[in-house]
Amino acid sequence: MFRRLIALFALLILAAPAVAQTFPVTIKHAFGETVVDTAPARIVTWGWGNHDALLALGIVPVAMPFSTYGGGENGLHPWVEERLAALGASTPTQLSDTSEIPYEQIAAAKPDVIVAVFSGITADQYALLSKIAPTVAYPDQAWSTPWQDTTRIIGQVVGRSGEAEQIVADTLKFVADETAKYPQIAGTTFAGVKDFDGSIAVYDALDARMKFLVDIGMVLAPSVTELSPKDGSFYYPLSYELFDTLKSDILITYYETQEASDAFFATGYAQVQPQYQQGAFASLVGVEYVAAVSPPSALSLRWGFPRYAEILAAAAANARK
Repeated sequence: MFRRLIALFALLILAAPAVAQTFPVTIKHAFGETVVDTAPARIVTWGWGNHDALLALGIVPVAMPFSTYGGGENGLHPWVEERLAALGASTPTQLSDTSEIPYEQIAAAKPDVIVAVFSGITADQYALLSKIAPTVAYPDQAWSTPWQDTTRIIGQVVGRSGEAEQIVADTLKFVADETAKYPQIAGTTFAGVKDFDGSIAVYDALDARMKFLVDIGMVLAPSVTELSPKDGSFYYPLSYELFDTLKSDILITYYETQEASDAFFATGYAQVQPQYQQGAFASLVGVEYVAAVSPPSALSLRWGFPRYAEILAAAAANARK
């Protein structure tokens, strides 16, 4: 069913007449609405994955964050590096990856618009950024915009909504084709966890990684929602003593190194979990692979999803034994 819907969506996009997007455009978001008067030539991005969507559209920002996580020494994720090379573009100005927004660096880039569709900016930070240039924030909750919406919103900002829809359709088809190789994935319940700060961090329904897994036909375990404080965060802490109340077919973890993954699964509280004892755990290891799905983008999915799907499928197969 998932593949048929994606195929139909793709055909509708292909059949639709190309209509030039006119300006101004108004983008509604969590802090109100932003008007973009003309097609922006100088775009600055802040947050995660926003520049991925721009690059997928063939547009190179004038400035974007240095990707400390998974970006290597040059601050570029491998899929971004590949895309820049394909576009024949040099690396844009890289903004300091700090907890504080580098307002002076952003202002120095002289942007026509600032894109923070997937980010955690606050109302105060939005107000300050808006004094530099029109700023587009996330539509609802911080750090929770699905990659499809990020792509579509940025497509609106730059006047390429049709192209953005095509990128979404093509990427969905790619994901559907990869997922179809592993029918055991469909319907598998899951919980995403990490050992963090003296407790189990459980990724909640708002987390973009969890939304993506639901999109491919998996089911967020009901226990994740039942245990959630529902405080609007993308994760919540669960004590080690209550870890066994987190019921699911499989457990999914994200670790930068194999040593870190092994250390988690060597703990007593992990080893008593039924998912571990069945081999029904999917441990995605490697900072670049974790970055590719945290959250995913139209670019990163093509780079990292095949490996992710294989790991998920192995866990799902063991859960069904």
